[in-house]
Amino acid sequence: MRFNNLLAVVRNSISNILKAIDGIVSMSPELEEVYIKIFNNKISELWSKFSYPSLKPLASYIQDFIQRLEFIGKWIEDGAPPSIWIAGFYFT
Repeated sequence: MRFNNLLAVVRNSISNILKAIDGIVSMSPELEEVYIKIFNNKISELWSKFSYPSLKPLASYIQDFIQRLEFIGKWIEDGAPPSIWIAGFYFT
């Protein structure tokens, strides 16, 4: 599932950035790019590789991503909803 991969990449990169800031791991060019993009409220190239298309700034993108995860999670837990959020599956 694409969301699962994106979630893993986001978690892993943020965890590694925090470790790099603490001096536990070295800051690779890829991690530095993610760090700079977060600082500038933009989506990193690393995350974009695993993501659905979006032109939103990072803060809005994260809110949208959380809503998509909640929608799919609720569907898994409670079964098919009476109405479907089409944009939750595709970028329209």
